[in-house]
Amino acid sequence: MATTKGNKRVYLTWTDEMDAALLAVLVEHHNNGDHAQNGWKPHVYNAAIRNVREKCNVEITKDNIASWCKTFDKHYEVISKILSQSGFGWDWVNDKLLIDSDDVWNKYVEANKSTACYKNKVVKNWDAISTIYSKDHANGQGAQTGAESAQVLPEQVDDASPDLPQKKQRTGEAILSILGDMKTSFNHSLKSTEPLPMPSVTSPAEILATLQMVPDLARSDMLKSYGKFILNEHLFQALLELPMDMRKEWLLLLN
Repeated sequence: MATTKGNKRVYLTWTDEMDAALLAVLVEHHNNGDHAQNGWKPHVYNAAIRNVREKCNVEITKDNIASWCKTFDKHYEVISKILSQSGFGWDWVNDKLLIDSDDVWNKYVEANKSTACYKNKVVKNWDAISTIYSKDHANGQGAQTGAESAQVLPEQVDDASPDLPQKKQRTGEAILSILGDMKTSFNHSLKSTEPLPMPSVTSPAEILATLQMVPDLARSDMLKSYGKFILNEHLFQALLELPMDMRKEWLLLLN
């Protein structure tokens, strides 16, 4: 990746350590709602630049981050489509695709020739990448936002003829109508066999990435905190509410 510094063209090589430092910040701010459809909010770039500098002793820019994020986005787009097909999985140990057979792969590549290089491609931090970009693609073409839905509603027209005056309901009739609707809704809810939605749980990878961002946190203290947070989602959310300079002290109090 090339950047211009003065009149010189400087090439930046991304390392695994830089990827981890960048993604740790992006995952945290994604979970905080700082990832809009048109990109990251300005303070996210500042936090990422600072974290890469502290963890890797490398200076990067907003343009470096935006350009490298396109690589993450491409990885997600290609790999997620592959994983949606039968015969594929993800090798979490070796950070690459699991393929049932060469025949399965050959048939897929025949229809998707540009993905051929991904057969043995190592893509680290897949858990973080999929966490960040899955929502982006879900909100892509064909998805409808709340604002768009709200704009559609006024176009709905009542079936009643506009030439006839609307009959005004009496107060008693209106109350009985509301009570009837409430009873019907309640009965439907009792008969429903749909399972209740499971509460969202933060993945272990996200918890570890957040702990790795805490400055000067000892390995043993990190592991103790990690053990607590994978069992207690509310405790982890409390950590995210604290500013970075208070997190280490709070974690030590917990341990």
